[in-house]
Amino acid sequence: MAKILLVDDEIGVQELTRDDLEKEGHTVLIAVNGEQGLDVARRENPDLIIIDQTLPLIDGLDVCKKLRALNEFLSTPIIILSESDDVTDKVIGLELGADDYITKPFNSRELSARIKARLREVQRKAEAKNCPIRWRNLEIWQENYQVTLDEQPLSLTAKEFELLVLFVTNPYQVFSREYLIQKVWGNLSSTGTRALDVHISHLRNKLKSVGPVLDSVRGVGYLFIRRK
Repeated sequence: MAKILLVDDEIGVQELTRDDLEKEGHTVLIAVNGEQGLDVARRENPDLIIIDQTLPLIDGLDVCKKLRALNEFLSTPIIILSESDDVTDKVIGLELGADDYITKPFNSRELSARIKARLREVQRKAEAKNCPIRWRNLEIWQENYQVTLDEQPLSLTAKEFELLVLFVTNPYQVFSREYLIQKVWGNLSSTGTRALDVHISHLRNKLKSVGPVLDSVRGVGYLFIRRK
């Protein structure tokens, strides 16, 4: 079962949610404010995090944003709890990195179902890492960061590898420079667009035998096109 972190300052929500989840075999960690939530997350590395939107010290959306800025939490499922059912609030939460959004008061069975769905998604992604991503004469092994081109090893840096996986698994999607930096480096403030452009240039050069597949989108970012 999973290790779940619940960040919520309401004692009733803490007790009911912990009891329900522990009955299902999960281990439940509790934090009562945003700062404590960040500390417990870093220390315990939970499998899934549930965050109340309204928290003391740091609100839930800021906690979500701060977690997504850390590489170790880029793929950790995050569920936001909120007393608001306003669509705008939900959109903001999802745009800041939450995977799901549940309005209070919520049914324990619904929360359990949402948790199971998010954990299944993580499991599917983990299983997919054990199989190579194939495209034309490229094979990409996510588990050990290996790439072959025409059955020969292709030497890539860790960042080049992460960029390649993102592009190949999302063909025809335009990615802004800011998104790529956040996704691969995890910190917009310490990594400039120049570093990204250099990595893209190196990646293009290493993929030149398969043709021009990385296009620049002026004023926005980059696009991967699966050319014939």
